[in-house]
Amino acid sequence: MRVYTAKGGGFCFGVKRAIDIAYKVAGKYKGGVYTLGPIIHNPQVIEELKSMGVMPVEDIRSLKGKDVGAVIIRTHGVTRQAMKKLTDSGYTIIDATCPYVKKAQYYAKLLKDEGYQVVILGSREHPEVKGLMSYAGRGAVVVRDATELPPLKKRVGVVVQTTRHVEALKDVLCAIAGQIKELKVYNTLCSSTTERLKETEELARKVDVMVIVGGKNSANTTQLAKLCRSLSVPTHHIETALDLRESWFSGAKRAAISAGASTPERLIKEVERKIKGYRRKVS
Repeated sequence: MRVYTAKGGGFCFGVKRAIDIAYKVAGKYKGGVYTLGPIIHNPQVIEELKSMGVMPVEDIRSLKGKDVGAVIIRTHGVTRQAMKKLTDSGYTIIDATCPYVKKAQYYAKLLKDEGYQVVILGSREHPEVKGLMSYAGRGAVVVRDATELPPLKKRVGVVVQTTRHVEALKDVLCAIAGQIKELKVYNTLCSSTTERLKETEELARKVDVMVIVGGKNSANTTQLAKLCRSLSVPTHHIETALDLRESWFSGAKRAAISAGASTPERLIKEVERKIKGYRRKVS
């Protein structure tokens, strides 16, 4: 059995930047460091940061009564309202928001200020999209795909959750164009995500089994698994090598591994080593 590993797997630029920031802040403050929500969507990394004194909290109210050295803004960003509350409370704020997400926030506000109704392509419950909504203003619309589009105003501006698929954006733009007079689009897709999806699809088309490594709460990792399953390839979404099952590879001649943008390289290597250990048994 041959085993392929996607070259573009592991931390993307924004995640690596956020983690590096968290490590530095942890070393500086030696405790009392908090993040609003998990800084990235990977349980193993979050546990490692906890051991270094970087603790996630669900909301600003949870900080009350704590000895707060610094508050780190996670890579997905936060809402305008949350940022204002943090500032007004006098906390030391360390902004680890991904620069691509910051750009999407800027464009959402720009479109609103120019009088466009803002359409956001993404998942309403995702923290990045919640942040975008706070910049897009009243009347903003969030859709997962073209089928969810409601009747729109005559002037529409579009921004995209950074980890969405380019094909979904194309479908939405085609659907919008048929019902409005003016359309302005900012392609806020992350190029790293786009390349990762492309490489994963190419691998999935030539193997018998796909293994996707990353947090179960990671939107981009889940999207990789969904893409592979759409190609009718047996696909297994795991978080660590402990989740692997040898029976998945029975009779397989080719297997491939891809990983989400929040997955540490060491976890990918552990999965790769374990699968390669199966090779003689299943060849």
